[in-house]
Amino acid sequence: MSDAIKHECGIALVRLKKPLQFYKDKYGSAFYGINKMYLLMEKQHNRGQDGAGFASVKFNVAPGTRYVSRVRSNQSQPIQDIFAQINDRLNGVLEQNPDKKDDVAWQEEHMPYIGNLFLGHVRYGTFGKNSIESVHPFLRQSNWRHQNLIVAGNFNMTNSKQLLEELVELGQHPKEFTDTVTVMEKIGHFLEEEVSSLYQQAKIKGFNKKDASPFIEENLDLQNVLSRSAKNWDGGYALAGLVGHGDAFVLRDPNGIRPTFFYEDDEVVVVASERPVIQTVFNVKIDAVQELERGHALIIKKNGKTSIEKVLEPREKKSCSFERIYFSRGSDASIYEERKNLGKLVFPKILKSINSDISNSVFSYIPNTAETSFYGMTEAAEDLLNEQKTAKILAGGTKLSAKRVTEILSERARFEKIAIKDAKLRTFIADDSSRDDLVEHVYDITYGVVKPTDNLVIIDDSIVRGTTLKKSIIKILDRLGPKKIVVVSSAPQIRYPDCYGIDMARIEAFIAFKAAIALLKDTKQENIIKAVYKKSKAQQGKKDEDIINFVKEIYAPFAVEEVSAKIAEMLKTKDIKADVDVIYQTVENLHIACPDNLGDWYFTGNYPTPGGNRVVNEAFINFYEGNDKRAY
Repeated sequence: MSDAIKHECGIALVRLKKPLQFYKDKYGSAFYGINKMYLLMEKQHNRGQDGAGFASVKFNVAPGTRYVSRVRSNQSQPIQDIFAQINDRLNGVLEQNPDKKDDVAWQEEHMPYIGNLFLGHVRYGTFGKNSIESVHPFLRQSNWRHQNLIVAGNFNMTNSKQLLEELVELGQHPKEFTDTVTVMEKIGHFLEEEVSSLYQQAKIKGFNKKDASPFIEENLDLQNVLSRSAKNWDGGYALAGLVGHGDAFVLRDPNGIRPTFFYEDDEVVVVASERPVIQTVFNVKIDAVQELERGHALIIKKNGKTSIEKVLEPREKKSCSFERIYFSRGSDASIYEERKNLGKLVFPKILKSINSDISNSVFSYIPNTAETSFYGMTEAAEDLLNEQKTAKILAGGTKLSAKRVTEILSERARFEKIAIKDAKLRTFIADDSSRDDLVEHVYDITYGVVKPTDNLVIIDDSIVRGTTLKKSIIKILDRLGPKKIVVVSSAPQIRYPDCYGIDMARIEAFIAFKAAIALLKDTKQENIIKAVYKKSKAQQGKKDEDIINFVKEIYAPFAVEEVSAKIAEMLKTKDIKADVDVIYQTVENLHIACPDNLGDWYFTGNYPTPGGNRVVNEAFINFYEGNDKRAY
């Protein structure tokens, strides 16, 4: 991904199933849970650098003792910042009480953050909002432990307006119009109702108010709370929550759009957004880490009992394929193989572009996330070259000399590291011309490996906006003097906005959309643009279930290759001497490479929830009317 986009978030949850003294005795520290949380969050820093938050819950402390602790940061290194704050607090207490260094019971009672239950979050902000108030986890406070609620998640809801209206109908007055607040307040409302119902049951059983609390905590039905809360949610979500007395939950959306993995043994229950993170931090095999089922919640009671409960009826699995292509850590065994396959599967199109001339082609990639698909591309190139070598040898028969056979066998495909990203370079000047000059130098190149007779093939994981390609990458590649530059995307053309967790809501920003609009104008079919606008506008008052994605009609007149050719034309500025070709993965091959992640709405416009169709139409209306605003 040469163009930076805001995307995704990551969650981490740890429940210690043993008393803290156990971890002190076995691992040398009562801070075991905190240490593991740091690793889980740091190993997921790829999912969010705009903010990080941490919350902990203590069990069985005396009234008047703080049992919920929370720390958040939106600093430039938020994970390091929050754990530096935690360490400073803990070390400060120990410095004042050196005799309590090994007294776990005293530490649990008097030191913040040490607890039995932990929730962490790493955040990518959306739509420019990056205040500390927007950083998870969110806290809903109460003097009753069982009504304290801490929530963090990886999600976007497409129907935040509807959810806000529902809260108002329930008699609430939400303090913010954000999906996080509306979700938390919805859960909080039904949590309060569940507690109230249990309190009435306790009274009937003869419990006084004080003794009713343990009864409520033991019998709290989180499945019921979540089922009522999530009834009308439309979006992709992995949502984690802690209740003040010690219960916890993690809920996944019915389509399985957002990833959620968990692991349990006799010491811990762990949840994270990525599987290899759990594997690494807890040194467990891949088979030990489970994926949370669609529409189900992992519920962890205070007593340590866990269960998987159906909260919403599972729908067709549409796990996000972009997770696999770009967002997730490539150290996951399945993701690594999938990314390699993406490189292999797109190679036939590369071969056509270079007229099968491997000998006069240099293959490379745009760092860093395209590296694995590059390996797949190289394997495909080597396989083909071996076939060509075999054919040459067989065609020569017995007439070939040993020298000639050696020459044939020594032929190799040329794989080079061409583009090198200068991570420290910042485009800090506001003036457009000066800024463009700086952007052009974000990447360095390796000189001396490309000849004037060479094709230069460079693979990227995806091409979203094409801005960096046009302003930087293609320009610096052209300096090497190739006869042709072939830019390859291991993902298909991104044509439609996302609304389930990624800041890709403005359709006019996509270079594929720009190309389609340009083609409509080139072919005198501008009437389609106006027609799509009228159809989209006419649907604004309809229910989400009745809305059709009419934006598909923008692309319908053109083959994928025509759009790609137009993109290549748009990326090649007047000063570029080499021919430029742009190649995209096919949707069919994407599904072959990522068979368990069929969420392809970015590329096809086939949204997994009704809210998606409303969002894409609103995004088009905003484009047509010139409104720079959020589509949902």
